[in-house]
Amino acid sequence: MMLSRADKGAVATWWWTIDRWFLAAFLSLMVLGIVLSFAASPAVAERIGLDSFHFAIRQIVFMIPALIAMIAVSFLTPRQVRRMALVLLGVMLLLMVAVLFVGVEVKGARRWVSLAGLSIQPSEFLKPAFVIITSWLLAEHERNPAIPGRLLSILLLGLVLALLVAQPDLGQTTLVLATWGIMFFMAGMSWFWIVLLGGVGIAGGFGAYMIFPHVAGRIDRFLTGEGDTFQVDMGREAIINGGWFGLGPGEGTVKRVIPDSHADFVFSVAGEEFGIVLCMIIMAIFAFIVLRGLNAALKERDEFTRYAVAGLVVVFGLQSIINMGVNLQLMPAKGMTLPFISYGGSSLIAIAISTGMVLALTRKRPETRQQFAYPIAPRHVPAE
Repeated sequence: MMLSRADKGAVATWWWTIDRWFLAAFLSLMVLGIVLSFAASPAVAERIGLDSFHFAIRQIVFMIPALIAMIAVSFLTPRQVRRMALVLLGVMLLLMVAVLFVGVEVKGARRWVSLAGLSIQPSEFLKPAFVIITSWLLAEHERNPAIPGRLLSILLLGLVLALLVAQPDLGQTTLVLATWGIMFFMAGMSWFWIVLLGGVGIAGGFGAYMIFPHVAGRIDRFLTGEGDTFQVDMGREAIINGGWFGLGPGEGTVKRVIPDSHADFVFSVAGEEFGIVLCMIIMAIFAFIVLRGLNAALKERDEFTRYAVAGLVVVFGLQSIINMGVNLQLMPAKGMTLPFISYGGSSLIAIAISTGMVLALTRKRPETRQQFAYPIAPRHVPAE
């Protein structure tokens, strides 16, 4: 169906105002997620006694509401995005408190809560809401310095980090802290705050190393190569085994022994079966999204939109960097999904909401200029 520019309907208006490059990039990652799920998940499903395409089918099932959520959110105005984020933030903060008491414990951590038979990871949905509300607070301070927006953003950051550390989920803690720091820097943070917060970050990392044995173990294994490094070693081996153009769909062998090949190590499966070329294409798509988002933020005059778009693409990009860095053995092992590609319902739908917000905030909008009515002085007509 062709949509005319003269059509003033909601769908036509959406189509002609949406950033179609962003939309194409997000849809490309979704398609790659389905393709790579068929490549990576059968071995995992068979290993635990499930149908070969159990996870692949579930990925498609999750992808449908994710696509609907992304498109639906992209129809919102910036004000509606703020209101949605405020409600989402409140609900997810309550669920993160509930997780500490009634959450499902997996490997010593409580990050999931079961609602109506569905497992939800509140921290995934919290991230886009946190970025939007932080952007709003920073923008309000820019508009009126009497509003303590920066202080309130710091207090909100402290609350979110405390709940994440209590789970514990130090990967998400680092991701949220880094994103907030970049947004705060964009808002004109002084060198005093840069030095102070940098020191706090270093102290926090050292404290995590000393307090949490699993953090110390991962860092030690990364630095020394000693201990249980089986999964990360196999992930890198799979990429090497694939070479430039891969072994072909379904022909991977190393992927069959990687426990989380359908989730955290799907990037390694992409390398083994489709080659380093596809890995580079995936990295290029993520880089394109981040750079286009930062470029759009740079051109934006509205402070809230500028901080929000930048924050959303930064958290999107940092999460992808962490996942790919672990697969390439460039970072200590950390369970973090590759946006739109790794298996996982909560992650997929939360990322779809986040990207829907990006699409909504980058839509072309007529600039609202204040109109001033100047009185027109009567023209002086010289007497004859």
